[in-house]
Amino acid sequence: MTQIAEIEPSELRRRLQAGEKLQMIDVREDDEVAQGMIEGAKHIPLGQIPDRLSEIQKSGEIVLICRSGYRSERACEYLQQLGYDGCTNLVGGMLQWQEEN
Repeated sequence: MTQIAEIEPSELRRRLQAGEKLQMIDVREDDEVAQGMIEGAKHIPLGQIPDRLSEIQKSGEIVLICRSGYRSERACEYLQQLGYDGCTNLVGGMLQWQEEN
């Protein structure tokens, strides 16, 4: 089992505020993202990832986001198996992101 890289919401926020362009994929469902997304994130619900791989750049870091960090971790595992090396899971998901805002 490959170790999944993780990023804390505070670190992600710091990097975004520093102007870093990050590939972020929000794997939550439509009704969840309607409540707000991290600016710059791309919405690809978890179940659609296999059909929408062409929308995910294979090179570089990919920050995966969900509500609590569980589904995004599954997405990281799946993408890693396909050779996406830069997968990083947002710890605590949007719940923690909003708490720290």
